Amino acid sequence: MIDKLEFLIALASERHFGRAAEISNVSQPTLSAAIKQLEDSFGTLLVNRGSRFQGFTPEGERVLAWARRIVGDARAMREDIETVKHGLSGHVRLAAIPTALAMTAALTTPFRARHPGVKFTILSRTSIDILRMLENLEIDAGLTYLDNEPLGKLDREPLYLEQYRLLTSPDSELGDRKTVTWAEVGKIPLCLLTPDMQNRRIIDQMLFKAGVTVSTTLESNSMIVLYAHVRSGRWASIMPALLAETLGLTDRVRAIPIVEPENVHSIGLVTVHRDPMSPLTGALLDMARHIAGTLPAPRV
Repeated sequence: MIDKLEFLIALASERHFGRAAEISNVSQPTLSAAIKQLEDSFGTLLVNRGSRFQGFTPEGERVLAWARRIVGDARAMREDIETVKHGLSGHVRLAAIPTALAMTAALTTPFRARHPGVKFTILSRTSIDILRMLENLEIDAGLTYLDNEPLGKLDREPLYLEQYRLLTSPDSELGDRKTVTWAEVGKIPLCLLTPDMQNRRIIDQMLFKAGVTVSTTLESNSMIVLYAHVRSGRWASIMPALLAETLGLTDRVRAIPIVEPENVHSIGLVTVHRDPMSPLTGALLDMARHIAGTLPAPRV
């Protein structure tokens, strides 16, 4: 039964029979037959089919919700037994919003020093993707905003506050200022994250409240791309203060606090609520609590 429920979750993640079979390492006929067997056991259709996947029936959505709970608990149980036998080990899959990627090392480095048998995979994803991947058991934890959009029933541990800076060259239009306002920032061309990113939605909202419309000369889903352009001395961007300092400020880049109003958002670790919690997830949350508040405050 567990393997069939795994296939159902894979189908929910991929929304395509072929791709779901591929990530499940089975043939498409095998996956389709397993889901048909599930439907026969429940006596109802779970998946709307046509020439391609068309979504889940209402009954399918209910079975999917149970599948996520059952499969998640089964994985946690196996992990718990392995921990009793061999100590904490395994694989942590972590997804982070682009503005928090550089901060993952503050979590993973002390964690692995304490638990050397654990390895990590870290992915860059949007905040919406992180919630979807947690729901479909594709990741174990996410590093994302805690206070700007609904998170649902997730365990969360705050890590630091995201504050915003204008990154620009010293000889640019606003480069000699100690502080700048959102209204002033909105009047210069900027390179920013793409609109599907929550950080970009926050920036757009702040500029809208200041009465200006954002003017972008370049968009990317990578903070490294944005920072590389700022370092050329011919571009400006808005970035979180800690991220800018982590990437490394040079004499060609100034990070100027944006005020009127000052805007901050909480960044933290989120995991699916489960009781009992898997050992890896529990240890990760414990580490997040340990380092919370130890991250350096941004320099003014």
